[in-house]
Amino acid sequence: MKNRKREICTSGSVRDEDGQPPHLLGRRRFLHLAAGLAALPALPRLAEAQAYPTRPIKLVAPFPPGGSIDLTARLIGQWLTERLGQQFVIDNRPGGGTNIGTEAVVRASPDGYTLLIVGTSQAINATLYDKLNFHFIRDIAPVAGVLRGPYVMVVNPSVLAKSVPEFIAYAKANPRKLNMASAGTGTGSHIAGELFKMMAGVNLVHVPYRGAGPALTDLLGGQVQVYFPSTPASIEHIRAGRLRALAVTAETRLDVLPDIPTVAEFVSGYEASFWFGVGVPKDTPG
Repeated sequence: MKNRKREICTSGSVRDEDGQPPHLLGRRRFLHLAAGLAALPALPRLAEAQAYPTRPIKLVAPFPPGGSIDLTARLIGQWLTERLGQQFVIDNRPGGGTNIGTEAVVRASPDGYTLLIVGTSQAINATLYDKLNFHFIRDIAPVAGVLRGPYVMVVNPSVLAKSVPEFIAYAKANPRKLNMASAGTGTGSHIAGELFKMMAGVNLVHVPYRGAGPALTDLLGGQVQVYFPSTPASIEHIRAGRLRALAVTAETRLDVLPDIPTVAEFVSGYEASFWFGVGVPKDTPG
């Protein structure tokens, strides 16, 4: 299970059925920057010398506003807009654990003007669902990796547990009395939570939402008690005291949350992470 989890949650590359990476098209001339923005100060001059893009570009985020994918899309869109001189329009297409937004991009014209934020959830869905109207690995061509990071195990402040051991003890004493939110069935936050349930031996009630934003809203309101959101989506709530961080899911503690232990300090061998990138419909010309 641990090896399987690592394959799903931490792999930043997508390969076809023969084990080879799909063609990294010439469009990387403007999107490769997403993997290292500060390293390309000459990009504006490069973009000025090329015909592409000549009209606004749609960047599909397959989750509602407020989550880490939405935040990532808006940061990338703003950066590219400023440097390429064309508007990058963020199109939130939530639902189906990213399947609705992903299918919209699969069906879009392969002309370089419809892009997709891809990540852990789409990779999971490729193995989770028996039947989809598309084949993610074949139908979406990767362009660039953007980031990889851990989740944070957070609880509503009304939860009495102040640590992972206290949470585990309370959950075992009260099986199915605690609700665990996720950004949707099969999403990275769901898998991180299910892995914790299995390895810690606790019985939590899974409550799936249509994205990280709605899940965080209900966690803040006390409708659910625990959640495994990404660090970018939750860190301000943690710093403001609106949520209590019990642990991070990385192998080591984070510089941005140095006082928060890792789950693995209490549940040996536990680790989970997410990754984001940018993709386009297959056959998009270089």
